[in-house]
Amino acid sequence: MSALFEPLTLRSLTIPNRVWMSPMCMYSAAPEGPEEGVATDFHLAHLGSRAAGGTGLVMVEATGVSPEGRISPYDLGLWNDRQQQALARVAALIAGHGAVPAIQLAHAGRKAGSRQPWLGGTPLDAAEGGWQPVGPSLLAFADHPLPHELTVEEIAEVVRSFARAAERALAAGFRVAEVHGAHGYLIHSFLSPAANHRTDGYGGSFAGRARLALEVTAAVRAVWPQELPVFFRVSATDWLPGEPSWTLEESVLLAKELAAAGADLVDVSSGGLAPHAEITTGPGYQVPFAAGIRAAAGLPVSAVGLITEPEQAERILRDGHADAVMLGRELLRNPYWAHDAARALGAERRWPRQYGFAVGSRG
Repeated sequence: MSALFEPLTLRSLTIPNRVWMSPMCMYSAAPEGPEEGVATDFHLAHLGSRAAGGTGLVMVEATGVSPEGRISPYDLGLWNDRQQQALARVAALIAGHGAVPAIQLAHAGRKAGSRQPWLGGTPLDAAEGGWQPVGPSLLAFADHPLPHELTVEEIAEVVRSFARAAERALAAGFRVAEVHGAHGYLIHSFLSPAANHRTDGYGGSFAGRARLALEVTAAVRAVWPQELPVFFRVSATDWLPGEPSWTLEESVLLAKELAAAGADLVDVSSGGLAPHAEITTGPGYQVPFAAGIRAAAGLPVSAVGLITEPEQAERILRDGHADAVMLGRELLRNPYWAHDAARALGAERRWPRQYGFAVGSRG
């Protein structure tokens, strides 16, 4: 039996295999008006095709919990009924093809108010629809405007906004909620001493810097059914050696605290906090971070980052480095990667019934 195609049960949810779609921003929602932040036919085709392609869990891209929490005006949102209704169609389509519908809830923090990446990803000014970003301290990200330093009362509202978005995600039919705590966005910027210079209860020590991450996770867990899992995506390192920064060792400590707050799996990525970080990439370059957290914290993890070959993914799982693999760009290149991997590894292929009668389980 291929490890990659064994089901995984978290709480009472069984995910049919360990090939999962990583959340990837598509910047394709309308930027304003009644369609602001609303999923479109593009999202149906984009996400539905990966579910039809045999992917076990399909995670919707970073979805803003508030208007100012989006990376760009073109991001998905989940703060009103229209957005929820559109995402319900997405969740139903994913589930209809036998995959688990999941969603990543996010606040962009210091990196908010940007252009689409194919237009440079640079900050928008107010005349172009931009807005002032927020963060833990008066420290800007790259050439972005100086963020507003969140007050304790405003932090509490951020926590509530995650909980409200999680309630909407559940009503829309999603079975997994992931808290985005990576890639330099709001929660990660609180975690890292490279971005968080606060001296109150949300800064300073590890406990202070981890407080927002844990409060958000606990708030999402409180509104999420006990039988369904909550994930947390972490950047395991800032890739800033020699500077005060977030490290693998602190990620292990956080994972243990996340388990106590109700998280069921840590989705392990890295980087994104500082543009001058020197990241050493290569096939599976982030897998050692996932393996380290899994071994030391005892919590299930997913691995992501230049995982492209079926045999490579199979080995990651068989060697005990992760419990699942998240594929990003490789699934953009090939929506049917899971079917191809199943054939390569001799596993049964989970075709949609509209295809299966014609091609068979191994065709």
